Amino acid sequence: MVEACHGWFNRFRKLLVRYERLKHTFMALNHLAAATIALRKSELPVNIIYG
Repeated sequence: MVEACHGWFNRFRKLLVRYERLKHTFMALNHLAAATIALRKSELPVNIIYG
């Protein structure tokens, strides 16, 4: 399960190599990626999330 989660996060290229200098900016991008992954994994009645 951990390897799958790392694979999902690796699809976000900006997080793959840390270009952000500020810690809170990098953490905000991680939270945004986690929210996007959660939305993509949830089953919605209508497919509104592309990607």
